[in-house]
Amino acid sequence: MMGGMAGLEGMEQPRPRSDPAAARWGIHGDLPDADRRPSLAPCGPVSAALDLVGDPTLGEVRLPSRPQSAGIARRLTASVLLKQWSLTPQLAEHAVLLVSELVGNAVRHTGARTFGLRMLRRRGWIRIEVRDPSRGLPCLMPVQEMDTSGRGLFLVDTLSDRWGVDLLPRGKTTWIEMRVADR
Repeated sequence: MMGGMAGLEGMEQPRPRSDPAAARWGIHGDLPDADRRPSLAPCGPVSAALDLVGDPTLGEVRLPSRPQSAGIARRLTASVLLKQWSLTPQLAEHAVLLVSELVGNAVRHTGARTFGLRMLRRRGWIRIEVRDPSRGLPCLMPVQEMDTSGRGLFLVDTLSDRWGVDLLPRGKTTWIEMRVADR
């Protein structure tokens, strides 16, 4: 299985134009590719993360599937929500937690070399997507079965207004949507 994915890194999977989520969010297959400068060890202020890896509101940002990437993804999320979109610290905090969980799942469970992060905004909503090349679906476990692990999707279910998984020809996109007050 791993051998089959070797050539996948860096390949974009544009959504088919008939994708209802794409239509609802005004997403088209012709989004510009994310800036692909190499990602460096996390350091510096949040805006530095945007400068290093690209802006996830313009196109998908690709990050290596390593635990350190969760920190970069969290800083990108905080930077976009607080600085670019001027949303509340409370909302940003929840979104950062959710991104942490989605990225953690992609890094821990997919065996992929990279994952993609994208953020979208439309009236009254934000949407955050994490794409990876595995078609394995995340499971929402009943609360009583959870010890130290398995809380992630329970958290996602609690803090987001909607979440889901879109299967792609190669891999999947796990997404969360949160209601926002447009000021």
